[in-house]
Amino acid sequence: QVQLVESGGGSVQSGGSLRLSCAASGYTGSIYTMAWFRQVPGKEREGVAAIDTEDTANYLDSVKGRFTISLDNAKTTLNLQMNSLKPEDTAMYYCAASATRGATWLPSALWSTSYNYWGQGTQVTVSS
Repeated sequence: QVQLVESGGGSVQSGGSLRLSCAASGYTGSIYTMAWFRQVPGKEREGVAAIDTEDTANYLDSVKGRFTISLDNAKTTLNLQMNSLKPEDTAMYYCAASATRGATWLPSALWSTSYNYWGQGTQVTVSS
């Protein structure tokens, strides 16, 4: 089993920055891909960015150039640096992990069905 705990959410004005972190524990040696998702009430969970242990990354088009996903050397801490935040980035952000080796550059890396471990989420609110 793998446990994921997110931190770093909060409130910021439009144009500001936040850095989210996700600490993985448990059987972390099994993890190949980690990702960030976000969800607003009444909408489906949306894949924001994914990265694998070989540092191949994939991003949602609307966050490219603004968000950067990274995995520390120990492969146990996932980060999401979010710059130039917009009100439409407001959501609950979730960390996810998968033990399945897949093609991180494919759209499926941003599908929630590709992940079997999830954190509890951290709220990000961007005001205009």
